[in-house]
Amino acid sequence: VAAFPVFKTITLGLCDSTKAYRKALEHAGFRISDWASDILNKIKISSNQVQLDLVKVTVADLGFKEAARYDQICARAKELGLELCPAEVGPVLRLAYPDQPYSEWLRVAMEPITGSDGYLGIFGVGHDDDGQWLGSKDGGPDNFWHPDTVWLFVLPRK
Repeated sequence: VAAFPVFKTITLGLCDSTKAYRKALEHAGFRISDWASDILNKIKISSNQVQLDLVKVTVADLGFKEAARYDQICARAKELGLELCPAEVGPVLRLAYPDQPYSEWLRVAMEPITGSDGYLGIFGVGHDDDGQWLGSKDGGPDNFWHPDTVWLFVLPRK
């Protein structure tokens, strides 16, 4: 595994349903975009509490000098020993990262979820002029991401 420092350790399974995550997010004052709300309804919740180590990597960190497709980004991260995040990482990280710096957006590298609009979505965790968000980004395999785009992956434990 390439040397990626752990950004944050989170615990899945703290809530027992998507409804409970939604309530916790709203209670904490976080915003949920319409698209994120749509795919949040479809995620699988861990039945046990599981700790995961997350790493932040840019498209450039993965060796791409130009914009790269989502499927290429995920494949390269796997070659480097990283794993895709369970979708539950989206709401869990939003709850666990209240001190997120302004203007930072992190994309959760995960199996995309088909929204009610038929498009593939992935979670994004961000902080902008409108507050702190659980958002959704285009998770289609042909979507291109710039070299400075920051992604979250799971660093497997030994």
